[in-house]
Amino acid sequence: QAHLVESGGDLVQPGDSLRLSCATSGVTLPITAVGWFRQAPGKEREGVSCISTRDGSTHYVDSVKGRFTISRDNVKTMVYLEMNMLKPEDTAVYYCAAGNRAAELAKHSDYADYWGQGTQVTVSS
Repeated sequence: QAHLVESGGDLVQPGDSLRLSCATSGVTLPITAVGWFRQAPGKEREGVSCISTRDGSTHYVDSVKGRFTISRDNVKTMVYLEMNMLKPEDTAVYYCAAGNRAAELAKHSDYADYWGQGTQVTVSS
């Protein structure tokens, strides 16, 4: 059983919206933070956003502030990334990650205990 399962990636045009989903029901260790990372071809993996499952506090990388929104549904053990006003530079494989210490997980992949398999987001006209 996969620990984290992402879905929702697609090919869209600039200015479009997408919602990514991350199912966390496969996680076995206690976690308090779930985040999204992305990796574009030839680039390093980058932290995009993170949410605390305890208090709902959120963190965003500057390039997506005002466009992306992370949310959680603790009952359904789901985390979502709503992406609006998508740009070609948002093109990447998006990965869901889970661990603890949301503020640190938002920036550093080393704080992740679990990873999903990734979902491709392509923004192109």
